[in-house]
Amino acid sequence: MRAIAALVLSLFFLHTSAQKRFATVSGTVIDDNENPISGASVIILGKTIGTTTNDSGSFVIKIPAEKSLALTFSHAGYKTFEKGFFLSDKEKEDVIIRLEKNNKVLDTVVISDNRERTEVGLSKLNPKNALFSPSPTGGVEALVQTLVGSNNELTSQYSVRGGNYDENLVYINDFEIFRPYLVNNAQQEGLSLINPELARNVSFYNGGFQAKYGDKMSSVLDIQYKKPKHFGGSAYVSLLEQGFHLEGSSNNNKLTYLVGVRNKSNSNLLSNQETTGDYVPSSSDLQSYLTYKLNKKWQLELLGILATTKFSLIPLSAQKTSSVFSPLFTENLGLDIIFQGQEKDNYSTNLIGFSAINQPNKNLKLKWMVSYFRDKENENEDIGGTYTFGERDFDNTSSTFGQIINPLGAGFYQNYTRDALNINVWNISHKGTLDLDEGKHFIQWGVTFEQTNINDKVYEWEFQDSAGYSLPYTNTNNNGPLQLSSFLNSTADLSIQKYSGYVQDNINLSKGSKDVILQAGARYNYNSLNKEFFVTPRFQLSIKPNWNKDIIFKFAAGTYYQPPFYRELREYDGTLNTNVKAQRSLQFVAGMDYNFKNSDRPFRMTMEAYYKNLWDVNPYDIDNVRIRYFGNNNAKAYAYGLETRFYGELIKDAESWLSIGLMHTMENIDNFYYYNYLNAAGQVITPTTQNQVVADSVRQNVGWVRRPTDRLLTVGLYLQDYLSTNENYRVHLNMIYGTNMPYNIPNSVKYRNALTIEPYIRVDVGFSALLLDEKSLRRSHSPFRSFQNIWASLEIFNLIDRANVISYQLIKDFSNTTYAIPNRLTPRLLNVKLIARF
Repeated sequence: MRAIAALVLSLFFLHTSAQKRFATVSGTVIDDNENPISGASVIILGKTIGTTTNDSGSFVIKIPAEKSLALTFSHAGYKTFEKGFFLSDKEKEDVIIRLEKNNKVLDTVVISDNRERTEVGLSKLNPKNALFSPSPTGGVEALVQTLVGSNNELTSQYSVRGGNYDENLVYINDFEIFRPYLVNNAQQEGLSLINPELARNVSFYNGGFQAKYGDKMSSVLDIQYKKPKHFGGSAYVSLLEQGFHLEGSSNNNKLTYLVGVRNKSNSNLLSNQETTGDYVPSSSDLQSYLTYKLNKKWQLELLGILATTKFSLIPLSAQKTSSVFSPLFTENLGLDIIFQGQEKDNYSTNLIGFSAINQPNKNLKLKWMVSYFRDKENENEDIGGTYTFGERDFDNTSSTFGQIINPLGAGFYQNYTRDALNINVWNISHKGTLDLDEGKHFIQWGVTFEQTNINDKVYEWEFQDSAGYSLPYTNTNNNGPLQLSSFLNSTADLSIQKYSGYVQDNINLSKGSKDVILQAGARYNYNSLNKEFFVTPRFQLSIKPNWNKDIIFKFAAGTYYQPPFYRELREYDGTLNTNVKAQRSLQFVAGMDYNFKNSDRPFRMTMEAYYKNLWDVNPYDIDNVRIRYFGNNNAKAYAYGLETRFYGELIKDAESWLSIGLMHTMENIDNFYYYNYLNAAGQVITPTTQNQVVADSVRQNVGWVRRPTDRLLTVGLYLQDYLSTNENYRVHLNMIYGTNMPYNIPNSVKYRNALTIEPYIRVDVGFSALLLDEKSLRRSHSPFRSFQNIWASLEIFNLIDRANVISYQLIKDFSNTTYAIPNRLTPRLLNVKLIARF
């Protein structure tokens, strides 16, 4: 019995000593701005055992007890951090880990980011690439355009999945930013309101976005400005733009500051356009972002933007060439114009936003926001043009080369504009997040009250004269009133209250061999203008199977309603229709995200298919960057397509991507019809006078037609490379290709989709050289001892010198034959740039 007892006792002690003892480490991983970092890796040093943080940046990991070890915390774009632990059995320790941003010039975005990969339509962009990306507009939007396409290098606006410029949301630190409203041509636009040198994170959603974002139908560009820990700054100068910024923090790190100043002048770019003259564009802004940490639970933030743009033009002459929109002529025609008069415009945009952030504990975060936005715009134009058009001689051996040798018409036109717009927006918001059940539920909510005051005055008219006749021509024996081609005269004084909010839950449904995340939420919106209230549910689902290959499948469905802001209310004749309702859409997205490696370099491929069903659509026309709405919810539409993107390092530490999109979008406008007039022989004719007799007429319904943004194929390429023998010499390439788009004759039912804008092809390239490396040894008295690096760049815009078409100028003769002469964009141009960071 003693032997048996000894044996049992020995086995018990052996079993007890063999049991592993564990401790628990939990906490939150945050960045320099106290924002949670999702998808950060938490791994035991020297092991492959670990976990990742959830959407709120939280993690829980078990580690061996009574053993000295270290945990490594890492994430793409941040410096790796290590922390040592020695814990007793069953001991629990809660920590807060702060990761510092990696300051490399070329940061990769390819390495896996769980948040990015699980959210539908999300692309993360590196704002540091914005200064090196060769583009006349520059800025973050130039990077976005390589993802979604563009058809105008003079604007920072973009169209996403068949939507127009007004369907894109833009936020800076949760404050909504608005685009200018009166701008006719992109040459007047000036600077984008996003300063890339101040940006920390750039998130772009091209569809299927969550309920926490606003009530628009196409995309979201979410910018987060940084909270620096150390003193630094940058300065750059080029022929088109100059900028300077400073950043830093107080000794106790409670106060951080960002200040940036920019100035832009496109005179060198515009002087090469078809219309010659005296261009004086000028745009500048001052931006600042301040934060102050009162204590561990409270933080204050202040964002300020002051931007102003002035544009003046005294045109002299223009020479244009195109084919004709008429069955009578197929030859290329020329248009020569001699101008009189001038244009003077100015735009002023101000934003001041204040935030108070309270974090009572690691699971709860509350944010209160108040902001004031003001937009003041004035356009003054009085320009007349005497023109001659006809067949131009293209024989370079002829003495009349370049001249119009067979005139088909001549005349005079005058454009007169006196427009003034003032928009004031006050906004009060509250947002919050709550992490429940150790990250299984991450609840987000928000409520907003917005007061908008709009004061607008529109006075525009256009006069056209051809061969002594005012167009449109009427046979009144010259005794009738003068006829204008178009006339707008209206005023508006609106006061609108808007109430909106959202709630959503990010639910971790992972179980067994699959990682499953469901995002379910809904928004509500009410505005006092049309007394409309609606609720829009939205869902996202991501599934990561336990496969050998790193693939995530994503699905999204939701309703996206866009209430009118202001431009949508104005009809073609200038009057306001305050009964315009929200445009509505039901959207479906299905996609996949695949991470893989090739030659030890990370690559990523994403693919998404989407379908949009739209109703209560407010139809519109686009002329350059100006959108002219019908001012009625009298159409239905649809859009569907497929988008594929490849991200990767073709060479080490040089990020590149290729974006390919297929898309088709159509619309059907209610009661949209015209009449074909028939003569006695049953032939279709166009009456040229009021007294011309017609035998009969036949009603023709327009039916389904291409939307103004319909483009079958879009290809965008962003490429970085460097010399294999010297990484200090690099090349940056932007390429955009888009197939043709329809162009609608203004105020014409019969000729909707009558014209086609040719395919857009644009190649911009930049060559950069590192003049001063941060690793260089410098003497103590060197004037460059405080600089991290200095770069010099040579940029070639429109490398292939393609004359892309943006719109058409319509010319009529007294018989009402219409001629379409294209307005072309910029030719090839050189730019030099010097960039210094310290």
